[in-house]
Amino acid sequence: MRIRTDDEVYRVDAVWLGPPKATFPWRARYVAWAVGIPVFLVVLTIERQLGFGFGFFSTAWAFVATIVITRLITAKISHERPLGAVLTMWVRELNTPRERSTGNGGAVSASKVRVRAERPRPRGARGRASSTRARRGGTHAVAGR
Repeated sequence: MRIRTDDEVYRVDAVWLGPPKATFPWRARYVAWAVGIPVFLVVLTIERQLGFGFGFFSTAWAFVATIVITRLITAKISHERPLGAVLTMWVRELNTPRERSTGNGGAVSASKVRVRAERPRPRGARGRASSTRARRGGTHAVAGR
């Protein structure tokens, strides 16, 4: 016995091919149009804020950037994960409380350790430094001591 699933229903994308008798040469889902138009307006706004003028080439690059961004966004969208769920997940991810990377207190802390700018010398080492070097065979330390 073979059980058929309803996957065929979801394989068909809701696609708008353009106006009647003048269809577009590409296929774009409705959700791609719903994402792409606001993305295009945002990209144009960012271009204007950066100081680019409104011309053919700046608009063409905005169009190319819109296509790339829209493809990235719609790659995450499917019938199992609709646009609303992706947006909700994104907003919750941004607003989620994060674990603090800096520690406040704890069992051991080095916050009370005083650090001096110069290295402290032993109290009786001033006169013995030259005799210690002579015993070691010069200014270099002997390995193993």
